[in-house]
Amino acid sequence: QVQLVESGGGSVQAGDSLTLSCVASGRTYGKYAVGWFRQAPGKEREFVAAVSGSGDTTYYADFVSGRFITSRDNAKNTAYLQMTSLKPEDTAVYYCAGRFGSPLAKQSEVYYDGWGQGTQVTVSS
Repeated sequence: QVQLVESGGGSVQAGDSLTLSCVASGRTYGKYAVGWFRQAPGKEREFVAAVSGSGDTTYYADFVSGRFITSRDNAKNTAYLQMTSLKPEDTAVYYCAGRFGSPLAKQSEVYYDGWGQGTQVTVSS
């Protein structure tokens, strides 16, 4: 069974940057897509970004507006979400998710079959 573990969250000021990591352990059955999602208090979980198994295709939610970049290092079984120009409205628990057995990245959370535990990102004004 594959496990995903996120790290890199924290409390920052508006305008600061954070980089989240998502490490997969176990049998991943080849290249797999990774999606990033977030859930703010009282809100539904929403799509943030996704990266294909090879890393050459990425998708972003409209609200990202060029502030976030997702990438991966397959040699380390690690995906990243670099977040810059953070805003208070970016405050949420961030999750990474994997679609094991498929390298295609998609935006729907139901597509992903493995989830990390989440990491808190808090942005103060």
